[in-house]
Amino acid sequence: MRRCSLLQLALQLQSPKSNMAAGGSGSAGAPCLNVSIPGPLGNVLPSNSAQASATSNGGAAAAPAVGGSGRASNFNPQLGPVGGSSSSSGSAVAANPVTVPSSPPQQPAGAGVEAASVLVYREPVYNWQATKSTVKERFAFLFNNEVLSDVHFLVGKGMGMQRIPAHRFVLAVGSAVFDAMFNGGMATTSTEIELPDVEPAAFLALLKFLYSDEVQIGPETVMTTLYTAKKYAVPALEAHCVEFLKKNLRADNAFMLLTQARLFDEPQLASLCLENIDKNTSDAINAEGFTDIDLDTLMAVLERDTLGIREVRLFTAVSRWSDAESQRQQLQPSPENKRRVLGKALPLIRFPLMTIEEFAAGPAQSGILTDREVVSLFLHFTVNPKPRVEFIDRPRCCLRGKECNINRFQQVESRWGYSGTSDRSRFSVNRRIFVVGFGLYGSIHGPTDYQVNIQIIHTDSNTALGQNDTGFSCDGTASTFRVMFKEPVEILPNVNYTACATLKGPDSHYGTKGLRKVIHEASTTGTKTCFTFCYAAGNNNGTSVEDGQIPELIFYT
Repeated sequence: MRRCSLLQLALQLQSPKSNMAAGGSGSAGAPCLNVSIPGPLGNVLPSNSAQASATSNGGAAAAPAVGGSGRASNFNPQLGPVGGSSSSSGSAVAANPVTVPSSPPQQPAGAGVEAASVLVYREPVYNWQATKSTVKERFAFLFNNEVLSDVHFLVGKGMGMQRIPAHRFVLAVGSAVFDAMFNGGMATTSTEIELPDVEPAAFLALLKFLYSDEVQIGPETVMTTLYTAKKYAVPALEAHCVEFLKKNLRADNAFMLLTQARLFDEPQLASLCLENIDKNTSDAINAEGFTDIDLDTLMAVLERDTLGIREVRLFTAVSRWSDAESQRQQLQPSPENKRRVLGKALPLIRFPLMTIEEFAAGPAQSGILTDREVVSLFLHFTVNPKPRVEFIDRPRCCLRGKECNINRFQQVESRWGYSGTSDRSRFSVNRRIFVVGFGLYGSIHGPTDYQVNIQIIHTDSNTALGQNDTGFSCDGTASTFRVMFKEPVEILPNVNYTACATLKGPDSHYGTKGLRKVIHEASTTGTKTCFTFCYAAGNNNGTSVEDGQIPELIFYT
């Protein structure tokens, strides 16, 4: 599975609220600057700090660390940590502020990283413990600090590598992986450990959490921090990363996050991404990240029955993906190569759900389908009985919740004949619903196939709101058999509609002792949906309120 660009993911996640580090106060003020400098009373500087090269007479620091208690503080994978090593109280003790000589004139407090003057606080190395009133403050002070450190990590590669001090005991207490590394049967005795596969910013975020329980993640670092937390078995930090991603999940980044969720084996996050795609399919497939997903992720989406989009638009998006994939594989985006890169994803496109006009104007002329497939689908659209095709004809239902159904008959009898006339029944309902199909009776002569056209007609205007030319197989029992519309049909409250089914096949069972009113009560909410059935004027093959066909309506509320 291909990794998405982390920079691209950061841009996708970026939003006003996502700049806030998880668990931070969200203060709009700029972070305060808290820099330790060397000297007789100063702290030992972290070995990865750019200030380590500053002279002990108070020379200018090259890259002071930025941080503060309860304040948004992100990491940049390229530039290293953006976060202080101050105590959790955010206050420095026992020091007089001094101005770094090379700094410009002082600005008002809270002026940010660009402030013209940097206030530097010195904390005494001796008896620093006395200034920290809690265990949490003392351990937080040791974060990224040479004081008492007994191991160093060389994190990252090349020019971006950083040397980060740490404390074996603290790491072993917080991570089983570190515990095995330092105390297990094959424990390392090295005082320097190389971690070329970890980003320095993500490793510092991990250490920050282990030392102080503080979470410092942002759009730029959330995925690398999630990877690092998984590598070193710190599930609490994993949970914070996943929660951050959930809060920043949108239609325009759903596909990118889905790819990462599958890569990092985060099924809950993957499920949320898929639900978002179901609800916002059109926006999601038009987002830039859609064409960057891998084939397995594409197939996982195309397999879903709950996508809320017309199939012809889905085909257009998949064709766009195949263009991008061809280029990634250094192939010309010819119809043959696009079919090749789609592979097993192509049969998951439900061409039979398109209208004949949509199919003729798009897929039939794309060159992606073979001539045999095109002819087969045209026959499926135009002739009865319909030939079997190699593509799925099961409708996608974009509705959420539980499927419901009602049966208007109390008894089943034998022998209902068909001569080309439609069975029809008029109905209304007390609340807005979506009808997705009918349940129809089948043959009294054993297993049989039927051809059928189903429709829902707006009675007053005689307009067909939904229809499907299809078929169904029955097993000879008195059960009902599902026949579905291509798309859900919206039914408004207190409006008359006509359910219509035209069957071609042998005599069937039929229903008797029909009910004029049928009430469906939702098991979870107790919400009641009341159906009222009436006689449909005109020739209806004998179907009425009392007996006939179309016993079931299948719907969502």
